Amino acid sequence: MKQSINIATIFPKHLFWDMDHSKLNLSRDKDIIIPRALFATNQETFATDIVKLEQYYSKTPILKYLKTTKERISNEVCAMVAKRYNVPTFARFK
Repeated sequence: MKQSINIATIFPKHLFWDMDHSKLNLSRDKDIIIPRALFATNQETFATDIVKLEQYYSKTPILKYLKTTKERISNEVCAMVAKRYNVPTFARFK
């Protein structure tokens, strides 16, 4: 896995508005990158967004960081990810 990729060339840089996206490292910062990559996804864009993410991360870290993030990931996104990976549906918000 190439660690020196500028994440803004893969995902919209507005998702990383509060940090210097050029300093993010694919391995070190997966707890930031994974949830933010799916933050703005919806039914229409999910297939494209998840494939981009899967180019760099496997199912295990994607599920782990979506379940534990403090980012405001919608329950709809969590349900789409759970369905894709055939795991029980999980929700970030009750």
